[in-house]
Amino acid sequence: MTSLPATPPKKKLGLVIDLDICVGCHACAVNCKEWNAGGHSAPLTDHDPYGADPTGVWFNRIHSYEAVEESGDSRTVHFPKSCLHCDDAPCVTVCPTGASYKRIEDGIVLVDAEMCIGCKLCSWACPYGAREYDSDAGVMKKCTLCVDKIYNQNLPPESRVPACVSACPTGARSFGDLGDPDSDVSRLVRARDGYDLMPEQGCRPVNKYLPPRPRTRMDALAGAALQPVVEDEAGAIARWVDRILSR
Repeated sequence: MTSLPATPPKKKLGLVIDLDICVGCHACAVNCKEWNAGGHSAPLTDHDPYGADPTGVWFNRIHSYEAVEESGDSRTVHFPKSCLHCDDAPCVTVCPTGASYKRIEDGIVLVDAEMCIGCKLCSWACPYGAREYDSDAGVMKKCTLCVDKIYNQNLPPESRVPACVSACPTGARSFGDLGDPDSDVSRLVRARDGYDLMPEQGCRPVNKYLPPRPRTRMDALAGAALQPVVEDEAGAIARWVDRILSR
């Protein structure tokens, strides 16, 4: 078994994800796949991607849920999930070879593929389901925070962010040092009551989530007013498709 750094790293690079404005477009997941297919943990397995039983390695996955608010109204919440780079990462302490480790310089949790034996103990220990098994390489893989991108001096400073952050069309993902209380991401977490995912697990994740804001009555009325417009648009598209298919 291996151990974590004796003291948690002072610098803690991580993500802040705003569940209020994530639209579930999967741009973050696709750009993550694109970058990492040729980056630090390349290649990434894909088997039968367009078939009945597709399998593959994805570092970022988006889950969508219908949530019922206190008012009785429901809303769709899109929940992106990847490695949270925990301060007390069980995937690191359970690894029998030392392949999983947490960097002291920035707190990023990584996997040394040369040392990994593919035993999957880390995936069983992670309460967030953030580990991925590459069946081609026989090793475990995971989000690296695009470590080969964020430190790439050949890129302009504004581009030195994880691929998921640069791809998000709504700005729902922020990147920075969550160990610095004065950083932009730390201030954002305080301002929006950001929280840890499953704090009862005691993993002390670095990544934080910002909760969806409660919808006002005006929001609900605006949505109701737009519904006929959306339905008319959908009906027009359906009729156009019918005409095309009937030719």
